[in-house]
Amino acid sequence: QVQLVESGGGLVQAGGSLRLSCAASGGTFSSYAMGWFRQAPGKEREFLATISMGGSITDYTNSVKGRFTISRDNAKNTVYLQMNSLKFEDTAVYYCAARPRVTSLSLNNYPTWGQGTQVTVSS
Repeated sequence: QVQLVESGGGLVQAGGSLRLSCAASGGTFSSYAMGWFRQAPGKEREFLATISMGGSITDYTNSVKGRFTISRDNAKNTVYLQMNSLKFEDTAVYYCAARPRVTSLSLNNYPTWGQGTQVTVSS
């Protein structure tokens, strides 16, 4: 089973950018659809973006469309989340997750999760 480790979080001013990375190991990365999620304090974990095994299909929640971009490099076993025009309300712990083959917008469909990386946006 694949293991996931996120990195790239930090403190950024509103309007700035960050790129999160999620490195996979221990499995065949290209056989997994990947997703990014986040959880703000006191809120439920929410879906942000998903990408298909080959990277040709992506989907986003409305609140990040046009600002966030999910991508993957199967040669490097890594999925990315490029975040632009960050807002204070983007402050959260960001998680990547993997599920075999098919993309999903539901966190309940992802059996494998990373430990999360904190993103803090200052206003």
